[in-house]
Amino acid sequence: MTKRLLLFGVFILLITPFTNANTGSSANLSLSVKTDTSGLSGKINPAVSSEIINTDNHVQNGFNDLFLASSTDATNGSRLNPRAVGFVQDYIVKNDKDLESMKSWGRPYFNMIDGILAQYGLPRELKYLAVIESQLKSNSVSWAGAVGPWQLMPVTARVLGLKVTRKNDERRNYSKSTHAAAKYLKDLYKEFGDWLLVIAAYNGGSGHIYSAMRKSGSRNFWDLQYYLPAESRNHVKKFIGTHYIFEGQGGITTLTKDEATEQLSGSSMYVFHRRINKDESDNSKTISVSGKYHSSVISKYILMDVADFNRYNPDFDKVMASTNNTYELKLPAEKMELFAANKYQILNESVQLLLNGSDETSIQKTSTSIAAKK
Repeated sequence: MTKRLLLFGVFILLITPFTNANTGSSANLSLSVKTDTSGLSGKINPAVSSEIINTDNHVQNGFNDLFLASSTDATNGSRLNPRAVGFVQDYIVKNDKDLESMKSWGRPYFNMIDGILAQYGLPRELKYLAVIESQLKSNSVSWAGAVGPWQLMPVTARVLGLKVTRKNDERRNYSKSTHAAAKYLKDLYKEFGDWLLVIAAYNGGSGHIYSAMRKSGSRNFWDLQYYLPAESRNHVKKFIGTHYIFEGQGGITTLTKDEATEQLSGSSMYVFHRRINKDESDNSKTISVSGKYHSSVISKYILMDVADFNRYNPDFDKVMASTNNTYELKLPAEKMELFAANKYQILNESVQLLLNGSDETSIQKTSTSIAAKK
């Protein structure tokens, strides 16, 4: 018995130095990191899967580095703002399991929402707003009277064209309420031009955003956030956390306007402005182009009206003239074949156009004339 006690004492002495000597706490949690290449991808960058998160310390190096390091490996290059790391850390740890299960049972709803958001030219990632609003539940009712998967208030819903009566409340209809929410989100983006402000305004109303702008002297969410109601402030961060769980990285809807301009390629800022329907999108192809291409020259070579080209590729010339001149060029499949066959001639002529300051009108007239003969 004495030998057993002695051995146990030695064992305790051996392991004591390894019980979190730095923090005085053994409450360390390792974040499981998975990779999933499906549309609703898994966790965060596997390159940092060995990092340790301390749930009692929001700025533990492991989690902070995880979001900053992801910028070198994420396909879109977005980085989480350091002022969001602590909140998003806790949110992922607390909600990861429940939201993981939603990837499976929620897929039909996500597919439906994706299709509707595309019709309005909105980023598909906005569907995660319905996740934090209602967990995709059509019978969800808030304390304030907001109803349905998108938690629309009665007055707002009626303005957006929904019927709201005791017998028929279309806020509970997945398709109709998603159309209404898409209209509202599009209007808010026209108003603010910044997705984080859009999400905050969706929760608390535009008035709170303008008040916070005035008091803070800034249009940057991270500067004005503490002039917003806590619910709206945290709503934005919940959305960001949900985006990271489902997508494994950030994106255009998790960044301020300035952050998106700095971090993402030029085309990422404009692709959701495309004015094409689902059939057009399904029958098109996309490639990444860089260089001094010009819309009028491309249109001429692929026998496509310039107006149609701009529907598929809004702000193309603006992006290509900038320093961040990479664009995800989208064209009907047969037009893409023509572009691929003539891309070098197109580029050469586009460069000459810019160097010579040629009259674009003559090129556009030629393009229209050729397109009329096709």
